[in-house]
Amino acid sequence: MPTPKKSTSGSKKPLAYGAVIVVAAGLLGFASYKATAPDSSSSSTSTTPAAEVSADPQAGIYPELAKLARRDAGDKLAVGRADAPVVLIEYADFKCGYCGKFARDTEPELIKEYVEDGTLRIEWRNFPIFGEESENAARGAWAAGQQDRFWEFHAAAYAEGAKEKGFAKDRVKALAQEAGVKDLARFMKDLDGEAARAAVAKDQEQAYGIGATSTPSFLINGRPIAGAQPKETFTQAIETAAEQAKTTAGAGATEGTAKGSEGSEDSAK
Repeated sequence: MPTPKKSTSGSKKPLAYGAVIVVAAGLLGFASYKATAPDSSSSSTSTTPAAEVSADPQAGIYPELAKLARRDAGDKLAVGRADAPVVLIEYADFKCGYCGKFARDTEPELIKEYVEDGTLRIEWRNFPIFGEESENAARGAWAAGQQDRFWEFHAAAYAEGAKEKGFAKDRVKALAQEAGVKDLARFMKDLDGEAARAAVAKDQEQAYGIGATSTPSFLINGRPIAGAQPKETFTQAIETAAEQAKTTAGAGATEGTAKGSEGSEDSAK
């Protein structure tokens, strides 16, 4: 696993989510290493699950982490309904090979199976950890998003062989052009602007705050998952979260009905 270079965007202080988040952060940090550590086998990707999805739908879930979902309908770096029952938050770096594998092999299938039917929302968080070029690509992704071309930039930056060409600013501009960004002058201005730097730093600090130490790292309704895990790990977590959300919504509706009935009885008296 490449050693992350020290970020220029801020410190790596944990966020103050409370004692339970310290535990979750430790788990994600350890799982993150296990999921992306060099494998002695011939396989290029570890298959060690970073999240155990048990029969208990609450196991391994941290409600405070679930609250990190922005659910902002105007979020340029998200796909799916803002009110989807399940939110997958992805912390990733464009120079990360495992992130590219997830982007090419797994994410499109999750979008087709779960985003398109309204079950899932995916929210991207820029988490550049490999130095200046990572920062360039992260800010470029944000700048492309300002012209509604984030996912096209994402696809271009994660295409086979793209990261080997590097992410110097001229290369990032070429990726923006490939992604169909219309106003390249605005793109380059946004790329170096304070708004882009602040947005990337905010995402980066959030990732460090939950204990992510490598990429990719994920949260699915508050359940940490680290590494480009097999698709089945994600589908099981998504379906478990969707079922739990349905159960919670049903319980809330039943409780509301019961309270309404009690109110009617009191009025009758």
